[in-house]
Amino acid sequence: KLPTMKMLLLLVALLSAALPASAAPPTCYSRVLSLSKEITQSFKELQTSKTVDSCVGTLPRLYLDIHNYCVLAKLRDFVAYPGCDRVLEVNELKEKARSLYTILISYCRRDLVFLTDDCNALEIPVSPPIEHS
Repeated sequence: KLPTMKMLLLLVALLSAALPASAAPPTCYSRVLSLSKEITQSFKELQTSKTVDSCVGTLPRLYLDIHNYCVLAKLRDFVAYPGCDRVLEVNELKEKARSLYTILISYCRRDLVFLTDDCNALEIPVSPPIEHS
């Protein structure tokens, strides 16, 4: 019986060492934040891609800030935009935007606090500060 207990303790120790220290489950906020960053980055890559259809240049800008109440309208407009339906990457991006919108209005509705409703701020993204070495 003692060897079984030692094996069990060893297994528990190995599993706990293998998990990262911050293995907390994702919160609604962290999920929304990561998905908005993923969508914004995918949109930037789509805009700079040489192989994508020319219609991509006509898409509405997609800079997202989940702290801005206008992000809901921005997501609705992007998903409803009729252009580029033949481009797979755009359809995938629209599906991610639709998911983010659903999460914002359904699952996270009570958990999020919008700090602003400045719709113009979503048209011109703020550049991150340049680090000097």
